[in-house]
Amino acid sequence: MQNQSRIVVENIAPQINCGKASIKRVVDEIVNVTADVLVDGHDMIQSSVHYKHQSEKEWKEIRMSSIHNNAYTASFHTTKQGFYAYKVEGWVDHSLNWQHGIQRKIDDYQHVNSELLEGAAILSNLLNKVAKDDKKYLSNLIALFKEPSRYNEATQEAVSEKLTRIFKENPEKILSQTSEEYPVYVDRKKARFSTWYEFFPRSASEEEGTHGTFNDCHRLLPRIAKMGFDTLYFPPVHPIGEVNRKGKNNTTVAQDGDVGSTWGIGSEKGGHKDIHPALGSVEDFKKLIQKAKELDIEIAMDYALQAAPDHPWVKEHPDWFKWRPDGTVQYAENPPKKYQDILPIYWETKDYKNLWQECLDTLLYWIDCGIYIFRVDNPHTKPYYFWNWVISEVKKKHPDVLFLAEAFTAPKVMQQLAKQGYTQSYTYFTWRDSKHELMAYMNELTQTNQKEFMRPNFWPNTPDINPFHLQGAPESKYLQRYALAATLSSNIGIYGPVFEQMISTPIPGKEEYYMSEKFQLCQYDWFKENKVTTLIAKINNIRKDNESFQQTNNIKFVETGNDSLIAFYKWNDDRTNETLTIISLDAYNEQSGSVQLPLHDLKIHHGHKVEVEDLVTKNTYNWYHEWNFVELHANLPFHIFKINK
Repeated sequence: MQNQSRIVVENIAPQINCGKASIKRVVDEIVNVTADVLVDGHDMIQSSVHYKHQSEKEWKEIRMSSIHNNAYTASFHTTKQGFYAYKVEGWVDHSLNWQHGIQRKIDDYQHVNSELLEGAAILSNLLNKVAKDDKKYLSNLIALFKEPSRYNEATQEAVSEKLTRIFKENPEKILSQTSEEYPVYVDRKKARFSTWYEFFPRSASEEEGTHGTFNDCHRLLPRIAKMGFDTLYFPPVHPIGEVNRKGKNNTTVAQDGDVGSTWGIGSEKGGHKDIHPALGSVEDFKKLIQKAKELDIEIAMDYALQAAPDHPWVKEHPDWFKWRPDGTVQYAENPPKKYQDILPIYWETKDYKNLWQECLDTLLYWIDCGIYIFRVDNPHTKPYYFWNWVISEVKKKHPDVLFLAEAFTAPKVMQQLAKQGYTQSYTYFTWRDSKHELMAYMNELTQTNQKEFMRPNFWPNTPDINPFHLQGAPESKYLQRYALAATLSSNIGIYGPVFEQMISTPIPGKEEYYMSEKFQLCQYDWFKENKVTTLIAKINNIRKDNESFQQTNNIKFVETGNDSLIAFYKWNDDRTNETLTIISLDAYNEQSGSVQLPLHDLKIHHGHKVEVEDLVTKNTYNWYHEWNFVELHANLPFHIFKINK
């Protein structure tokens, strides 16, 4: 039989899959909760949000406020890493219901002697719940409500704000109804704001043709720090298979001296818990991690669950691979791409428990070495529930660990990975180039339920992707793409020095780099500076100094009157930092237009002076109108304005 409660609590947000997946926040962020709370008839109802951290026994309670149409809202702050839970409670509040009813009758000039006696009974029920001073006050009211000669005084006190406060602080929750609990996972702040730089350590040598080492990387760290990057991501640093090793430019036959693809992991020299001997030792790696840390840079490691044909796993755990009738294993494919140097793991193996444990042990091994960020290769080709398990197991002991999903795949697949626990996700930004595409994609990420669980990381390029719009593009295009990534998304990354040195020769007709570094050593002039490196550093410092760029979701696009100009307003949660970014999407020509200031959001009126400071050029302008003229040239295709009201 259904319980007797008259309250309906529904449409609770934010929540994912009815609470089966966690919404995401970082420390010191807000969770804005909304819910519909209904009761039959016209009784006064109240509702509240209850929340607690996993380490706490007692629930905290915040009263919800009515919005409209039976919708209620309240907010709470996340102050610790780890899991929070929240739930919504609704109830008929007979105390407030009585006060509301007697107020209406008094306003209608009705006598309320009987109602005052009802109130005295309600107050009697509260005497043992209230503080000492309030108890004395209620005792006096009970006597007052029973004294006909003091009727006028009694009616005034019956509807007083003081009595309302006491009722709200000491609710009688009659026939209350409480929702299911909904989980929130809270990460450290770097989950929301990070600036990644990727390079191959084997190309770090000063001598052409010589395999780079971790020790060679030390001299590059100050350059990366100077450019404003806080996360240094290395492709796999493990031994590379000899069997079916790829040659230069992805040829299927390696020549003597070819170094192979770093993603062809494993050989007789070791597997996923080992370092490629040519890079150095584990101790060398630890020293590099520490040196980077001294410059406020965290090293992120690639976590690629696959094996070269001569990986130790193949002999030690043959059940982890699916063998064909001829005794071979089908190599990995992603048509039209073929990976003859990689054997995919057979995730349906009966020995899956040992496989999963080894995958977890690998993560824990590198965490013990000082790695707290993992970029995961092709996670969409492994079971979703494996990721849920392994990420959860890691987070139990190491809540600081972050996971970036490299999954350029179907939207719902990417979203599912985020639901299963991934901290950040690669995105389609790499290919979004027009104003319509960029705005539609940003609105999808920030104005739908995705904002609650999927943290985008915008990369203009990767070793796998040389997008058509960067192939042979002018310097202005590189400036434009970095400015877009860095101001739209709070998590960004580039593959360098290919990006900032504008190296873009493609394999004809493909979005791939010719003579890709994935398959060979490359020699760079690492310390060459140009306008791209200079402006990357400026933009990265702007991001560090302005909280509006340290989050992604607080964004509003504004009109420009020109489809070649994209403009957007961003703000931090308390609106103490507000910015307006305008970027030309034309890499060749001068573009101009009128930008509409979001006066309502800025809480100012037309004619009020607004000072906008260009954070790149340091020029300031006074704007007095809603529409303001801007002009951008290809040599500096963006304004990043700080709004000073």
